[in-house]
Amino acid sequence: MALSARLEVRQGQGLVITPQLQQAIKLLQMSNLELEAFVETELERNPLLQRDERDNEADEAPVADSAVTNEHAADADARADMDITYDEASPGERATGDAPEVADAAAADAGGAIDWSKAGSGGSFDRDSELGDGALTREKTLIEHLQEQLAASGLRGPDLMIAGMLIDAVDEGGYLRAEVDEVAERLGCAAERVETVLGVIQGFDPVGVAARDVRECLMIQLKDRNRYDPAIAAMLDNLPLLAKRDLAALRKVCGVDDDDLREMIAEIRGLTPRPGAAFAGGEPATPVAPDVFVREGAGGLWNVELNSDTLPRLLVDQRYHARVSGQTKTDQEKTFVADCMAQANWLMKSLDQRARTILKVSSEIVRQQDAFLAYGVEHLRPLNLKTVADAIGMHESTVSRVTSGKYMATPRGLFEMKFFFTSAIQSSEGGEAHSAESVRHKIKQLIEAELSDDDVHSDDAIVDILKAAGVDIARRTVAKYREAMRIPSSVERRRMLKTPA
Repeated sequence: MALSARLEVRQGQGLVITPQLQQAIKLLQMSNLELEAFVETELERNPLLQRDERDNEADEAPVADSAVTNEHAADADARADMDITYDEASPGERATGDAPEVADAAAADAGGAIDWSKAGSGGSFDRDSELGDGALTREKTLIEHLQEQLAASGLRGPDLMIAGMLIDAVDEGGYLRAEVDEVAERLGCAAERVETVLGVIQGFDPVGVAARDVRECLMIQLKDRNRYDPAIAAMLDNLPLLAKRDLAALRKVCGVDDDDLREMIAEIRGLTPRPGAAFAGGEPATPVAPDVFVREGAGGLWNVELNSDTLPRLLVDQRYHARVSGQTKTDQEKTFVADCMAQANWLMKSLDQRARTILKVSSEIVRQQDAFLAYGVEHLRPLNLKTVADAIGMHESTVSRVTSGKYMATPRGLFEMKFFFTSAIQSSEGGEAHSAESVRHKIKQLIEAELSDDDVHSDDAIVDILKAAGVDIARRTVAKYREAMRIPSSVERRRMLKTPA
């Protein structure tokens, strides 16, 4: 077969990802701190952008607030305001691919529903690295160190929320600055459950973290070294005597001789009264600013409002643009001014659309999880990205980007939006599905109610009890949840109950 060269014309579809579309995607997934850094860079780079220093925030904010009951009625208006267009790009700006359905994003002008599922999280901006340069060299904070351990702790659902709130209340020295009863009241759960989760956190590194006072901090460290006994416990109960060096009183209280007392004092001196001090050299912890406020309104409704303090307020200086445009002489100058104007207008539209999207997603989350807000952490409903995406007419990837790194301030505390998404377990009676977290809680309650070895429930028995309560669950799922909560098997629990205390 002879080889020959020939010309051939083919028709196909390709995806055009312009820098403007990449920018819109990146803005949507940025946290408020990353967005602030990005806007600062744009203000330095684009002379046509200015900060809006006027006081009438209500007139300039793209979206003021939204009642949960009206979020669907506002969808049409929000989509109509997107006004996103796709300009013809040069060959260097085109990114072709084999996914023709993604090209339908160009219809966003009319419908407003942009499918960003095929657009990667990366981009071609030269400024992208500026946002993360400091993250590679910055020291890890104590809170970040604890959060990494929390992710590997096996805690799920309500326990994970409780742990997150407790970790947020740990100060730079490593001490817990929140009352257990207060946390339990805010989350609508039992104080004993908060104590149990606190015990898990107190097992994290550094040893002694999340203690409520110096005595508890030292006690945790001594238990970790297997050096906690009644004598040294008595010394911890009388730390003021140790501070005054009243050795005679300490010997009497602890019931030890001089040699043992010296050893105990040396043991105490070898401990760390500030377990978080090792992380003091890093950046000070930055308080998390909520992106959305949720407040209870009249008639049991919940009002969702964007945090205007985290929204950039920019203006395009039209007067300066008109003056500069009249003084341009070369084609290069005209191109520069035109590019600055186009980028400034696109940035304004992208910021407005980002705010509207966050409001729509958060409003739907509140509508789905209103039972949690009203009654507490035990009433979380099963929720996934698809449910929210279908309700507001967006793609799942868009909802995922919106909920990542965004925080919601509620009467029960500050939560990342992703915390409200929980898996579902079907009902055995064909009714409403059960949240996986609520099922975990039921399993834990059944096991905690075991008072003797005769009351111990096997995994099969728990399955039968849950099915009788309307929860369709498999035995392997019960075993998985039990192991995730670090609860031993029925054989081990029966053995523990038989062993005398």
